[in-house]
Amino acid sequence: MALCLAIWQEIRYDGENAKKKGNDNMIEQLLAYNRDFVQSGAYRKFQTSKYPDKKIAILTCMDTRLVELLPAALGIKNGDVKMIKNAGGMITGPFDSAVRSLLVGIVELGVEEVMVIGHTDCGVSHINAEMMIRHLIQRGISQDHIDMMRYCGIDFEEWLRGFDCVESSVAETVDLLRNHPLMPADVVIKGYIINTETGELTPQE
Repeated sequence: MALCLAIWQEIRYDGENAKKKGNDNMIEQLLAYNRDFVQSGAYRKFQTSKYPDKKIAILTCMDTRLVELLPAALGIKNGDVKMIKNAGGMITGPFDSAVRSLLVGIVELGVEEVMVIGHTDCGVSHINAEMMIRHLIQRGISQDHIDMMRYCGIDFEEWLRGFDCVESSVAETVDLLRNHPLMPADVVIKGYIINTETGELTPQE
């Protein structure tokens, strides 16, 4: 473990040096907008508490088409729900960050129901570890770093997997959550697929 941590520090150092060469022009534009947002007092209409009014947590995809469409399609606003997003709206293991976030929401923040929402035309469908690693190498990631992560126990085939069928992915995630050893029995967990064109939700039983 100590060896893996030392190597991780070295990889972080190399990555930080490379990032210094990047272009952060788009980030600067967002920060400029943020300064105006705060100074104008526009934030006031978004003020709420950390507890979800509707006692719902949503696990969904980070897809850009869902940023405004999903809340609009469900009629939710700031303060209504806990929103957890990742690539594919899926769980890669029983103790990944999505499960941790859901458990925090349930045990500490009053969540009583969970919606797992996949979507049509998902970019995570059909990706796999071999493809991702090839693209990482093309982006300048060292094969030595990848080999060392494998040595440290990272299962790339599981961690970087996608899915062939969004319906199956949602069903798998719902099943994992319902049968998780740390999931309270009274939590309602249901799966849905949202159409990225119309916003229509289709229940997955």
